[in-house]
Amino acid sequence: MKDKNAQSGTSLAHYSATPIFKLLRNRHEFALAFMVIIMASWQPAGAQHASNPAEVNAPLTAEQVVSNLVRMNRERQEALQAYQGTRTYRVNYKGFTGSRSAEMIVDMKYEVPEGKAFTVQSATGSKLIIDKVFKKLLEAEKEAQGALAQRRTALNSDNYAFKLIGYEESSAGPMYVLDVEPRRKDKFLYRGRVWVNAEEFAVVRLQAEPAKNPSFWTKKSKIVQVYSKVNDFWLPTYNQSVSDIRLGGHAELTIEYQRYEVRGDSVENLTTTRRSAGALLDLEAIAVRTPVSANAR
Repeated sequence: MKDKNAQSGTSLAHYSATPIFKLLRNRHEFALAFMVIIMASWQPAGAQHASNPAEVNAPLTAEQVVSNLVRMNRERQEALQAYQGTRTYRVNYKGFTGSRSAEMIVDMKYEVPEGKAFTVQSATGSKLIIDKVFKKLLEAEKEAQGALAQRRTALNSDNYAFKLIGYEESSAGPMYVLDVEPRRKDKFLYRGRVWVNAEEFAVVRLQAEPAKNPSFWTKKSKIVQVYSKVNDFWLPTYNQSVSDIRLGGHAELTIEYQRYEVRGDSVENLTTTRRSAGALLDLEAIAVRTPVSANAR
């Protein structure tokens, strides 16, 4: 993130040595620039933690749920060859001396191996927000496609510890509810709660906060992300990030994802991989429910 601050023309070290009247004069830029830090690795309300939860009556353990989630995420990622959609970014910032807001509509296209490409259709409102938040978010998302960045932020047992705290019925089917704790203090990881579809092992909802405060200038940050099924793939449909700024102010960023189109061969690829994956998941579920004799060979 040091490079990002350099690109914007100012470093964190510069701010720490700047007289307080200059800090106050630039407070809007602080508030909005740090939203980029918070959101850079999210594409993926406050964290909720159960205290001494009772034993959960669920078909699978937390370890099995996470194992299936990781495997199915990998298979969906490998099968998804191309898709596109439209996003609407909105920011509202309110401080003790004023407020700013902006909106930007962006078309996104993804194709293997090129990755994501963005086309801005319109941008209205505060130029500061458009330049310091929206455009920086698009740049950060493109950079996050690298293999190293994905490994460091992936939802797996290398980066997180999981605890199964619930098994719920919903209109979308049964859900495993997991508490998620980062294994290291990293501003690109988070702590919170995820809801996992019990049939397809995909994250449906996430509520979290950064594992590490991304900056002295932010007091508290909360993130909600919602996913929906699109042609057998689970893609983000809504994201909200709310940040309280230490020098005064409250910033809210929302992203709405619409008009998805998934290329036909992606669906065919996933259907093929799910045949073998589905059989394996069925065997695991049967093994959990069936007691094994001590004399079994």
